[in-house]
Amino acid sequence: MSRTPSRPSSGPAKRPSKRSALTPRRLAAIGAVLALVVALVAAGIAIGENTGSGTRHASASDGAAPAADPQQKLYTELDRAAARRQDGDALAVGTADAPVVLVEYADYQCSYCGKFTRDSQPELIKKYVDEGVLRIEFRNFPIFGKDSERAARASWAAGRQGKFWQFHDEVYAKTRKGDALAEDKLTDMARTAGVADLDRFRADLNGPESAAAVKKDQEEGYSIGVKSTPSFLVGGQPVAGAQPLDVFESAIARAKAAKQSGK
Repeated sequence: MSRTPSRPSSGPAKRPSKRSALTPRRLAAIGAVLALVVALVAAGIAIGENTGSGTRHASASDGAAPAADPQQKLYTELDRAAARRQDGDALAVGTADAPVVLVEYADYQCSYCGKFTRDSQPELIKKYVDEGVLRIEFRNFPIFGKDSERAARASWAAGRQGKFWQFHDEVYAKTRKGDALAEDKLTDMARTAGVADLDRFRADLNGPESAAAVKKDQEEGYSIGVKSTPSFLVGGQPVAGAQPLDVFESAIARAKAAKQSGK
């Protein structure tokens, strides 16, 4: 999991208006709790790995019902605050009325973000998105400077021509840093991804709308306590880092069960 500010060593329905009831003060309070929860989750994972206990998270395929989480009320509020569920969102895949939304905050220079994209995302799409259970919403959260910001704006620009996910996957096909994310390189990747109008792509990349869109995603992340990449909310439940697939499966199962129970 990469951390800021230093580099790491390692028929759709719109969202109900209830989301707007969250005031900035309430959102900040939720964010403070989220930051603590994420820290505890990350610490717990590290302890488990370092002790060699062999403990693993129960997956949805284990057959056991997911345990109720005492933090569920908080997760529900976070889900309302972060999941946009907007029709036509180029940076989202899956129906807007899917029971569970996974929100990802990521940086294009983050190697662990790329690991999630290559290893877990295809399986989640096949198993959950294609079945109407899950929606994935991507948030640009550049934390490693101007090269990350340029790549984030480029992904938004590709989305303007319906090629966000193709471009996103092309960038993350391997770890790219620094000059590998220069404008000419990004344009080459856009061409490979099938972006048709490269002049428009470059104009959108450098235009004020892309900067505003990236800033909006960043501010949203910071407002709820996101401090590292990749960071995820699964039905509002935080998942820190590019965890194994079964961690996401368990989180999806819990979020789906909570949704069905009306919690």
